[in-house]
Amino acid sequence: MATVAEIPLASDPVPTKKGKARKALKQKKPSSNEANILAGTVAQSPFKENLEPQSQKKSKASKAKQQTEMSSFEKELLEMQEKLQKMTLEKEQTEEMLKAREEMLKQKEEELEARGKEREKLQTELKKLQKMKEFKPTVNIPIVQSLTDKDEKKEKKKKVDPSKKRPVPPYILWCKDHWDEVKKANPNAEFKEMGNLLGAKWKTVSAEEKKPYEEKYQAEKEAYLKIVRMEKREHEAMSLLDDEQKQKTAMELLEQYIQFQQGAIVDENKKKKKEKDPLKPKQPLSAFFLFTNERRAALLTENNNVKEVAKITGEEWRNMTEKQKVPFEEMAMNRKEQYLQEMEVYKKMKDEEAAEHLKEEDELMKLKKQEALQLLKKKEKTENLIKKTKENRQKKKQQEENVDPNKPKRPASSFFRFSRGERKKLVEERPGINNSTINALISLKWKELSEEEKQVWNKEAAEAMEAYKKEMEEYNKTLAEKQNNNEKQ
Repeated sequence: MATVAEIPLASDPVPTKKGKARKALKQKKPSSNEANILAGTVAQSPFKENLEPQSQKKSKASKAKQQTEMSSFEKELLEMQEKLQKMTLEKEQTEEMLKAREEMLKQKEEELEARGKEREKLQTELKKLQKMKEFKPTVNIPIVQSLTDKDEKKEKKKKVDPSKKRPVPPYILWCKDHWDEVKKANPNAEFKEMGNLLGAKWKTVSAEEKKPYEEKYQAEKEAYLKIVRMEKREHEAMSLLDDEQKQKTAMELLEQYIQFQQGAIVDENKKKKKEKDPLKPKQPLSAFFLFTNERRAALLTENNNVKEVAKITGEEWRNMTEKQKVPFEEMAMNRKEQYLQEMEVYKKMKDEEAAEHLKEEDELMKLKKQEALQLLKKKEKTENLIKKTKENRQKKKQQEENVDPNKPKRPASSFFRFSRGERKKLVEERPGINNSTINALISLKWKELSEEEKQVWNKEAAEAMEAYKKEMEEYNKTLAEKQNNNEKQ
């Protein structure tokens, strides 16, 4: 805009330069030649007067053109400046956008790097897991009766020993005996009414009549409690044995894993086939397979493949009549009957083996229970020893703490002397107040006291302390004399 202001417009008045004033020259006398020239110029003057208005017109037209050109130039300049401003704004915006994109790219690169690192970590962990999968321990896990809560609940529901049942209270035992009598007297009475009637009658029963029911209840209760204690003891013992066996197995597994990492154990990736029982009777062949066994030898001699033999035998079996199939079917039936007889014998044998196995397991469990009980006894012995040692130490401390009754007692401090009187007041003012609140209130009152008020209690404490010191000196002297007398004796 400054450039536009600097350019002078055509409409503005052109400033005139003020030059120095010059002196007029003296007119010389013209010569003959000059006179002739002047005469010629005077003669030509009328033409010049006609030409002067045309030149003025041209100058005005040129000035108007210049003014229009200047106005168009100013407009173009303004437009160019506006475009420049827009371009600068657009440039700034593009630079900001580029910066934002660069930041986004950096963030994405960082994210990609982090993901790459995470992938590497995951790959290393996967390799470790694959190695762990290859590890096959050869530890024999001990068999222990560790049932889950659900299994235990199911077993309890299925089988409940009469000895493990809770003892019936004496009132219910009496109700069982007298139910029929009350029902005969009140045949229309419902269950609730019967309960109320029996309850009212029980209240009138004497102590002598109640005694046999109470004795029976007490006997059943003692037996039940014995069983419960034994079960608890066995459970504790078995848990102890469980923990020991778990520790042993864990140590064995650790040793095997260390050997596996070192490369001592050879990998056995091949899957082991299930071992078939050699004593188990084989299933009999069907009629079709019996026919194929007979025909196979003849067909193989004719240079036929196994597949071709199977196709030929299949076609022949389809084309055979029922009469032709009868001998093979009879053979198959006979073999099946024999197989069923053998299977019955095999099942009986397996049942016997299972029963023996269960007996062995029960015996093993009994042995384990005995081991567990021995462990529990050892644990109890150690615990008793620890208790005894603690008790002996406490007794020694108490003996050391048991001071001579003749020894003078240390006097109370100024605060405790103040608290004695205040405690009595607070208990009288607020009955049923806690000791903690009393102590808090006493401490607050002590803090609120001035130094002059505290001096009374301090003086009392100081006097008591001086008396205590004198008593201690006398006591020490008497003690020394006693010790000397004992030594002489």
